[in-house]
Amino acid sequence: MSTDISDLKNIAGFIGACLVDSDTGLMLAAEGGGAKFDLEAAGAANTEVVRAKNAAMQALGLKDHIEDILITLGTQYHLIRPLASNPTVFIYVALDRKAANLGMARLNVKNIEGTLKV
Repeated sequence: MSTDISDLKNIAGFIGACLVDSDTGLMLAAEGGGAKFDLEAAGAANTEVVRAKNAAMQALGLKDHIEDILITLGTQYHLIRPLASNPTVFIYVALDRKAANLGMARLNVKNIEGTLKV
């Protein structure tokens, strides 16, 4: 098992990230966050986002998978990326919108996702 997400902190605008089990909402790994950003709460809350999108795809009869989910806030980007090797586990990353390059962030998260084994 490899759950090292520490390279995510090198993404421009990085606030915090975690690896989350969407079956339970529990964090498997975390990086950053701190007092300003509660990663445990964010991971658990975004479990509901992943579940809702999967339910919507099922209701629509879509035979597909989530590559990533982007949530754009006024001051932040939130990226959610289920692991290709284990879609019940996802990476969650929060970025400062002023400092982040969204295209590069998505590529970096995808590359790091490829290194994880859960």
